[in-house]
Amino acid sequence: MSGTSRRLVAALACRNTGSRLYGKPLQKLVGDVTILDQIICAIRRFPVIERIVLGISEGSANAPFADIARQHGVSYLYGDPEDVLYRLVQCGRLERGSDVFRVTTECPWFAYDLLVPAWEQHVANNNDITVCDRLPEGLHFEIYRLDALERSHERGSAKDRSELCSNYARTHPKEFKIEVLHPPRELQRLDLRVTVDYPEDLVLCREVAKAFSESMPLVAARDIVAFLDSRPDLRTLVAPFVVPEPLWNVL
Repeated sequence: MSGTSRRLVAALACRNTGSRLYGKPLQKLVGDVTILDQIICAIRRFPVIERIVLGISEGSANAPFADIARQHGVSYLYGDPEDVLYRLVQCGRLERGSDVFRVTTECPWFAYDLLVPAWEQHVANNNDITVCDRLPEGLHFEIYRLDALERSHERGSAKDRSELCSNYARTHPKEFKIEVLHPPRELQRLDLRVTVDYPEDLVLCREVAKAFSESMPLVAARDIVAFLDSRPDLRTLVAPFVVPEPLWNVL
């Protein structure tokens, strides 16, 4: 398939549960802007991503996500609460995507500077999967051929189909052509965390959003790192949750 016929679709898996922090994508960052609002607005700044689809978990508690989709004018579908991987597949199929862009909906920002180069390399190198790694947790993104997601779903276990959507590819790397992109060394900061899983994470991300409210939705990874280096109080707050290991240490 040539680059001109490729179609990149963003698939955002949404659910309103969570034992550590309920309704993470709907938590407000600054003013009335939720984490999910922020993600959708950021993705829309990149024409290489042609469509956005919310893959919403079935259940009445998740109805607010359909409202958000309609407010932003993006597509949505309902799918199996446990089979998150298939929801991503469904998102790609719904908007006729050849490829799927994935970020998790509890991560307000991602490494924007890497997105266009990653997509260009993904197409030029005929990759099945192109990802970035070694950034602060929460700033990563992943690009999959739709076929790679379908194969992962077909061959994987229940664990692989869960919210650990990349697990099959990471544990069976020889079955895919994978390219792992690393940011500049100063951004390879596995000691930092910019995601929302615990209440402490939300405190940190709200401080980032407040500091860069004029730059939203595109807050640069470099600026986030510099800000956190200036705020040891925030780093200490989330230090118990930091996992200082690369996710895609597969090649």
